[in-house]
Amino acid sequence: MPEEMQQTLQATWKRIQEKLPETRFNFDFWQQCKPRRSTYPACRAVIAAGSQGAAFTETMILAIQEAYYLYAQNPSDNKTLIQLAGNIGLDEQQFSEALETPAIHRLLEEEIESSRSMGVRSFPALILQQGTGFWPIPVDYLNVGPILETLDMVLD
Repeated sequence: MPEEMQQTLQATWKRIQEKLPETRFNFDFWQQCKPRRSTYPACRAVIAAGSQGAAFTETMILAIQEAYYLYAQNPSDNKTLIQLAGNIGLDEQQFSEALETPAIHRLLEEEIESSRSMGVRSFPALILQQGTGFWPIPVDYLNVGPILETLDMVLD
């Protein structure tokens, strides 16, 4: 990951902490890990976890977020993801094998294409589907007003 992007992300973390003081980040990540600009391994990990049971999907998402933001572990590393899988009760061998299968890669590509078809260009995103149309909803973590106003406008 380019140094400029690393600085931008660290500044974003600091802004979030200023706006939401209860939110914590472990800035050691930027010194202890080799940041890479790929979320694909973590996304595949969520899909692979879900293949061992739907309940593991959300559990893996939380484990990845905590590893990255709180424990300075790199979710772009398969080694980290396999360790997290074991921590949440998955069969590590099965998870490790699933992580790189063509089927998991294909499912991720399908999810990416689905997001693109809804007009999603960044994350997090909130999209309302109404019939065959998709409406982006602005996300404001401190004020629900803009979300509700957009929903009222779209649903009227």
